[in-house]
Amino acid sequence: MMRDPLSKKVTGLAPSGIRKFFDLVSEMPEAISLGVGEPDFDTPWRIREEGIYALEQGKTFYTSNAGLKELKEEIGRYLRRKINVDYDPASEIVVTVGGSEGIDIALRAMLDPGDEVLIPQPSYVSYLPCTVLADGKPIVIPLKQENEFKLTAEELEESITPRTKILVLPYPNNPTGAIMTKEDLEPVAKVVKEHDIFVLSDEIYSELTYGTAHASIASLPGMKERTLVINGFSKGFAMTGWRLGYICGPRAIAEQMVKIHQYAIMCAPTNSQYAAVEALKNCESEVERMRVAYNQRRRYLVHEFRRMKLDCFEPFGAFYIFPNIKEFGMSSEAFATRFLEEEKVAVVPGSAFGECGEGFLRVSYAYSLEDLKEAIGRLGDFVGRLRNIR
Repeated sequence: MMRDPLSKKVTGLAPSGIRKFFDLVSEMPEAISLGVGEPDFDTPWRIREEGIYALEQGKTFYTSNAGLKELKEEIGRYLRRKINVDYDPASEIVVTVGGSEGIDIALRAMLDPGDEVLIPQPSYVSYLPCTVLADGKPIVIPLKQENEFKLTAEELEESITPRTKILVLPYPNNPTGAIMTKEDLEPVAKVVKEHDIFVLSDEIYSELTYGTAHASIASLPGMKERTLVINGFSKGFAMTGWRLGYICGPRAIAEQMVKIHQYAIMCAPTNSQYAAVEALKNCESEVERMRVAYNQRRRYLVHEFRRMKLDCFEPFGAFYIFPNIKEFGMSSEAFATRFLEEEKVAVVPGSAFGECGEGFLRVSYAYSLEDLKEAIGRLGDFVGRLRNIR
């Protein structure tokens, strides 16, 4: 009898709940999907043009492991401008294959077996499995709707043990749309410094905030040296398929991340890196145009959920809204499944983002206003039927 070829660590991981509904809707061409967090905008033309030009010029060779020098310099200028933090392009910036690789190599570079990683949830699906794969121990901090899903210093303090090494700070947040302002971050930073832990700050949605500018915990006094900032081009620049991100942090950690990246990846796609230089240099107006469109959709959804008396706090970041469906007495997966079957609209159950997401739905507004209006009309019909049944 052949021995089991599989790793128990890997087989023990649950598959992504987001992809489950994506796969279901792919088999229903008539369905409207509000499930995937991917901009509906094409990558701005000048970025595409630069990528094409790089190919035409034969710029198809490996770059250095940590990334193209010109791109790292441009990232440094961008972060100085946006979050007021200075990073040395030569030693503190690593270009990755999307922000997701940044999460993976940061955790693998920093964790020893049994080190604890604090993960506020609901949040992006990769943090917990990447912690497990890096032999760390994930510790979930359940966030509360009454706090607008922000992490409080009290919640953080209660979760810290002598084994705590890293806090994941996922803001602007996927799936809730929550943000944390400078005033929200200051007491959290105080606790982090008091307990000598590190922060993995996932800022992939930093370009998409509404009503207030994005704040990075790395910009607070004493925090740059204990923070890794993850960002990238997928969300703000509509470059999901280009697979390009970056992670910035202390030189000692960056050197070890490059080592893992070197063996597993070699370097990020070369033409994507040239295109990203153009994105950072010359595409702020295109990013702003997309942000304005997302904000219009956000305000429409907030208004419609209030009109149909569906409990929902107002999100101020990313392109998600997180309505509460606990009144209907069914699990979020059951609600989403029935909604898809009966109304042909796909949303993601909140439980896909952690147990404390149960009773909520993630609705993405990275879709046209026309699709959103049709989908919300169908949701209103569905909710109406459920309320009448009760």
